[in-house]
Amino acid sequence: MEKADVIILGGGLVGSTLALALDAHGLTSIVVDPADPGVTLAPGFDGRASAIASASGRMLAAIGLGDRLAGMGCPIASIRVSDGLAPGALDFAPGADDGALGVMYENRSLRIALNDAAQAAAGIDLRMRTRATTVDRCPTGVTAVLSDGTSVAAPLLIAAEGRNSPTREAAGIKIARWSYHHNAIITAFDHERPHDNCAFEIFYPAGPFAILPLNDVEGRHRSALVWTVSARDAAGMLKLSDRGFLAEAARGMGGFLGELSNLAPRSTYPLGFHHAARITAERLALVGDAGHGIHPIAGQGLNLGLRDVATLTQVLVEGRRLGLDLGDPALLSRYERWRGFDTLSVAVATDTLNRLFSVPGKAASAVRRFGLSAVQALPPLKARFMAEARGESGDLPRLLQGFPA
Repeated sequence: MEKADVIILGGGLVGSTLALALDAHGLTSIVVDPADPGVTLAPGFDGRASAIASASGRMLAAIGLGDRLAGMGCPIASIRVSDGLAPGALDFAPGADDGALGVMYENRSLRIALNDAAQAAAGIDLRMRTRATTVDRCPTGVTAVLSDGTSVAAPLLIAAEGRNSPTREAAGIKIARWSYHHNAIITAFDHERPHDNCAFEIFYPAGPFAILPLNDVEGRHRSALVWTVSARDAAGMLKLSDRGFLAEAARGMGGFLGELSNLAPRSTYPLGFHHAARITAERLALVGDAGHGIHPIAGQGLNLGLRDVATLTQVLVEGRRLGLDLGDPALLSRYERWRGFDTLSVAVATDTLNRLFSVPGKAASAVRRFGLSAVQALPPLKARFMAEARGESGDLPRLLQGFPA
C-alpha cells in the first residue's frame, strides 16, 4: 500500500494548486482524477477564462508557478460596472503604484502550467484516468482502493471534485442548492479597438454581460465574453450564426470596442448556487466547488477555491510543525472556522447582487444607477470594493500575502 500525507480526489485547477502548495512545503500528496490529460489539455476543450485576483496571483508565484505563467495572462488594470448602457458607471482603477487588480488567464493555460508543475514535483503522485472505487475513513486514517487495483493511504482525504462531489455526498454533508434558471454563454472574439486592460461588467435584467480582457494575438485585440441569458434562450444563442451572434454581442456592449470578428467556439453551462453546511468531516476536508458554488457575477468562484487552498495549506503546514496528525479534528476545525465566514459572505453577496440587478423596470434601474454613483463618489467605500476584488480582505493566509505558509 502506497502512502502520502494527503489523498486529493480531483486534479482540476483547485486540486492541482493544493497539491503544488503542499509540495512547496514538503507535504506529499496522491492526486486521483478520472480525467484524461490528452483531452483536458487539448485546444478547444474549455474556452473559459478566469480572473485570478492579485492575492491569488501572489500565492501562485509563492508556490513556484510564476515563471510558468509569465506572459500567459492579461493584467486587469481597471473594472467598469454599469447598469445596462445608461450613464452613471462605476470605475475601479487602482493607483499607479498599486499594481493590477488581477490577471485574466485562459483556463487551458492555467491547466497546462499546473499539470507541467505537478508532473515535475517530487512530492506529487498523479493518478490520472483513475478513480477511487472504495474509500474508508476511520479514526486511524484513510485508505482507498483505486480503479487501477492499487491501494493508497493517508491521514487526510481532501475532496476537490467539483460541485457534484460524490465524496461530499457519501459523507452525508448537507448542502443548500438552487438554480438561477440562467445559463452562461462562454466565448471570445477579436475587436477593432483596444480594451486598455479594462474588464467590463454590464448588467441587464437577464444577467451580467461581462467582457474580459485577453492578451492580443498576433496584433489582434481580443476579449473573453461571459454572457448570462435565460436558460430557455441558451440553445438558441448557440445556434445563431457567428455573424448573428457577434451582432447581438456588439449591440449588448453598445459598440464601444468597434467591429467584432473571429468568434471562438461557444459553450454554455447552467448557473446555480450551492453551499455546504460544513466543509469538514472525520479525516475529510472539502475545497473549491465541492464546498461552495456561486454566481459568476463578480468572477470570484475560482478565487474562493484558491483561498481554500491557501488556508488549508497553512493549517496543515503549521499542524505538521507541531507534530500533529494531519487528520486531527483540531486542525480540521481550524480550517472550518477560518473559511466559514468568507465563503458564506461572498456567496451571499454575489447572490444578492445578482438578484438586485435582475429586477426589471425603470425605477429599479434608477435606484441601481444612484447606488453606483454613490459608490463612485465615496473613495473609502470604493477602496473596500477594490480590496474585495483583489482578494485582500479579511484574515489572509500567508500564501495570499506572497509568503510561505
